[in-house]
Amino acid sequence: MGTVVALAVTKGMLPFELSMAYEVFGSAPVGVTVPWYDVELCGSDAVRLGRFRLEPDSGLDRLRHADTVIVPGWADTDEDPPAELVDAVRAAHEAGARVASLCTGAFVLAAAGLLDGRRATTHWVHTDALAARHPRVEVDPDVLYVDNGSVLTSAGKAAALDLCLHLVRLDHGSAVANAVARRLVVPPHRAGGQAQFVAAPVPARDDHPLAALLPWAVERLDRPLGVEDLARRAGMSSRHLARQFRAVTGTTPLQWLLTQRIRRAQELLETTDDVIDAIAAATGMGTATTLRRHFHRTVGVPPDTYRRTFRSRPPDWQPPAT
Repeated sequence: MGTVVALAVTKGMLPFELSMAYEVFGSAPVGVTVPWYDVELCGSDAVRLGRFRLEPDSGLDRLRHADTVIVPGWADTDEDPPAELVDAVRAAHEAGARVASLCTGAFVLAAAGLLDGRRATTHWVHTDALAARHPRVEVDPDVLYVDNGSVLTSAGKAAALDLCLHLVRLDHGSAVANAVARRLVVPPHRAGGQAQFVAAPVPARDDHPLAALLPWAVERLDRPLGVEDLARRAGMSSRHLARQFRAVTGTTPLQWLLTQRIRRAQELLETTDDVIDAIAAATGMGTATTLRRHFHRTVGVPPDTYRRTFRSRPPDWQPPAT
């Protein structure tokens, strides 16, 4: 039996975020054999969410028995969330559950006091309202999601999917999270610190300069690529490349490259027995010392610790083919 993920469902929830979370946690991708999640829909009664009618599996009191509680978006942020829901979410956290809100579900967590003194986010349209109504919350309007350990919050819509994939990555590693992303046909990883609102989150046309550049760079992570190399490949100046990168990815070329190298290192740590020096070479980090420094700073643990944590699967397991 896997860990229990409880989705809180009450009148006023947004069906998009709820269904997105169920899609991520409801079933394992083909080829993934790690123990998957047991998902429970928890609510006080049958509810209508937009055009959908939903019947929960159990009551809200079941939240306190879950390992992870997901609170989907809240439709009317001008209205106080139900006291029963707020109390149940607070009780679940006090019982040791990891609690995550999607989009405007942050208003429920804030009402429960879980965000007091913590950094948090929500859909950028509602960040001012969240900050005004809950002044003890440090609202960050410029990120996709915030991970405080036992309390996590995401921005709106697609950022909720980023947070769900982040939770899978924390639980099962990068290769499994990437397998989920492939099934959903979405990018495998967008860092939580990436800007919520960018003019063009993906290259809008096949002839966009970055449409070919990004996969070209990912295929060459073992090389010491720099900004000048990317600019030369794209046929533009380094300054113009930086502007294009910011508009498309919300980050700088160097930070994007570092993120891709770290993700590749995670996959190699999970799925191979390569020594750290070999992984450093394969990811373009150069030396084991450089890899360890960047990996620890980005992931929070050394590569060896990460490998021990995420190699608890059959030795012949391989990530599903793309």
